[in-house]
Amino acid sequence: MNSSWSRWNGKPSTSGAKPSGKRLRPRIGLLRLAIGFALCILVTCLTVNALKLQPDQKSTQSFVVRNGVRFMVDGRVFYVNGWNSFWLMDQAVEEGGRGRVTEIFRAAASLGLTVCRTYAFHDGDRHALQVSLGIFDETVFEALDWVVVEAQRHGIRLLLSLVNNWRRHGGKTQYVKWAWEEGFGLSASNDSFFFDPSIRSYFKIYLKTILTRKNHLSGIEYREDPTIFAWELMNEPRCASDVSGDTLQEWIEEMAEHVKAIDKKHLLTVGLEGFYGPTSSAEKKGVNPEKWYADVGSDFLRNSKIPAIDFASVHIYPDKWLLQANISEKTSHTYKWMTSHIEDGEKELAKPILFSEFGLSNKNKDFDISDRVTFYKSILDTVYYSAAMDGAGAGALIWQLHILDQMENYNDNFSIVPGESQAIDGLLKEQSCRLMALSHGKNLARTASAIC
Repeated sequence: MNSSWSRWNGKPSTSGAKPSGKRLRPRIGLLRLAIGFALCILVTCLTVNALKLQPDQKSTQSFVVRNGVRFMVDGRVFYVNGWNSFWLMDQAVEEGGRGRVTEIFRAAASLGLTVCRTYAFHDGDRHALQVSLGIFDETVFEALDWVVVEAQRHGIRLLLSLVNNWRRHGGKTQYVKWAWEEGFGLSASNDSFFFDPSIRSYFKIYLKTILTRKNHLSGIEYREDPTIFAWELMNEPRCASDVSGDTLQEWIEEMAEHVKAIDKKHLLTVGLEGFYGPTSSAEKKGVNPEKWYADVGSDFLRNSKIPAIDFASVHIYPDKWLLQANISEKTSHTYKWMTSHIEDGEKELAKPILFSEFGLSNKNKDFDISDRVTFYKSILDTVYYSAAMDGAGAGALIWQLHILDQMENYNDNFSIVPGESQAIDGLLKEQSCRLMALSHGKNLARTASAIC
């Protein structure tokens, strides 16, 4: 019984005499009141239960699919205006953190954002989903289940990343460490994640476990759930030990085919930053921020042409790439970077281009919030103009949205708190409305979304 409810205890009669009719009436009245109260509780419980997701129920959403350079839902173009919050599963492990997940979904939905990119991995650390090779924590899996259901409840779709190239949340480093400690690793190099057959086999186990996971709340397997917009093989894959790009190419081909053999309904992307590699022309490599980015082992065009890859991803971080540039130079290079990749989507790949991370650091010298507003507007405008011309620019995801409540460990110098900057909130809301107008028509867009 809920602790907020109190219990009524009637006193037994101390007299052996039979109660009179006059004394009986108040008790009958109390009995009727108690029955009525119980019925109210019963009706309330039935109503609440009816609102919950029932096991094995079918989702009313449709899957996002690809048609040439466009994403589509129910025959209508689906443009992406979204954000990154990598921390959702991690916060959902504990009951106290779930309110923060709900808060960010609610805030994003109020801005018209429709896709959130987040991590569906956490290897060998606190709140680890995978505690050792092939061994999973059910409590953390149930947290991810809850995130998926909560996203659906707010009308948000999820782009789920499956492993990290970097050390955060374990990533390829943790796989190599496990293999080395177990005595079967071929090398202590982090890049052995890509070429060690045993590690590749274990990652395939991980992929199958995620894709076939049956959500304990909805009863729907992840591979059958249209709340998931797409899968991302890896966050920012690089294999600098093989500058030819062959090792990473073979890994992508193998893992992409493995995913598609299990899940034929969801879209799949690599998770690339967008650097042009050895097979690209000199002109394309000239678009890279610096010459050495052609030698990190990834190769945007070659990697993205793999048939099992449905769309290409590109990141935008001029603060990390152009260390001496001013805001004007960063904005100029970003426009060239974006238009080059959009052109690739249209002429080389025939696939959508999703700018799945973009940000401007607040640690820049003489940083002012107006710099972010100007820079972000240029990115969103480039996506919109491409979309308006039926181009391959399919959307963008800002890095990252977070909240202030006990989130210090997840904050970085790119973080944005919804509501703190009216200018940035306004940019995101405007982008949502104008992309919706392209997809639905202006009048229908206003009807479909209260924010417009």
